[in-house]
Formats: sequence, structure tokens, C-alpha cells
Amino acid sequence: MRKLPTEAERKLWWHLRHRLEVAGSHFRRQVQVGPYIADFLSHKAKLIIEIDGGQHGSQSAQDEARTRRLAADGYRVLRFWNNDVLSNIDGVLTVILDAIPTTPTPDPSPQGGGEKKRRPSPSRGG
Repeated sequence: MRKLPTEAERKLWWHLRHRLEVAGSHFRRQVQVGPYIADFLSHKAKLIIEIDGGQHGSQSAQDEARTRRLAADGYRVLRFWNNDVLSNIDGVLTVILDAIPTTPTPDPSPQGGGEKKRRPSPSRGG
């Protein structure tokens, strides 16, 4: 676990806390998941976000194995390059928002709840 985040991680973390919290997601930073440390994780959305620097270009097989393991645990993993976060944060946030599952709001029932039943008239004694 790193004590100091990269510039890209700092930028994305700010946006996850201030812009996506409004969308109902809640991310945590530097979370242990099995033998791995996820850069950002939303337990509710079962979503992990990884920010990759240049060193990840030479370790793609390791990253793929890590992603498979996390997926087997029920998580979806999104990977972004540092440069993507630094130069296109709105595009990165759009991809993240699209990956957060939403529960559709059920259609409201019709006003009045359907047909009204007639009450029987009181019988008159005769």
C-alpha cells in the first residue's frame, strides 16, 4: 500500500468524493480485496477502479490475472491510464457512472388504485 497517491489518483479521488457521491456511489481508497490492494472500490456497486502508470505496460499478464481473480470474487474492474485521468477526467467519470448499476424506479401505480367497489346499500326494513 502506498502512502502517497499519484497525481492521477489524487485527481480521481477528489472527483469520486465530490462528484460521484451525489450519484449514490461511495468509493473507498486503497482497499484490500483478497491478496490485492484496489486503488478505489465501491462495495455497493461491486466496482474496482485501477489507475495504471507506465509500468503496467510491461505487466499486462499480471494485471489480467488480477482482474480475473477480482471478477471471480464478483467485482467489475475498470482500468484507466494516468494520462486518461489527467487529460480527460469527464470521459473517465462517464465510463465509471455507466458501470455503476442502477435499480430502475418502479412505475407508480395509477391514481386511485383502480376501480372502486360499490358498497352495498343498507337494507331498509319494511
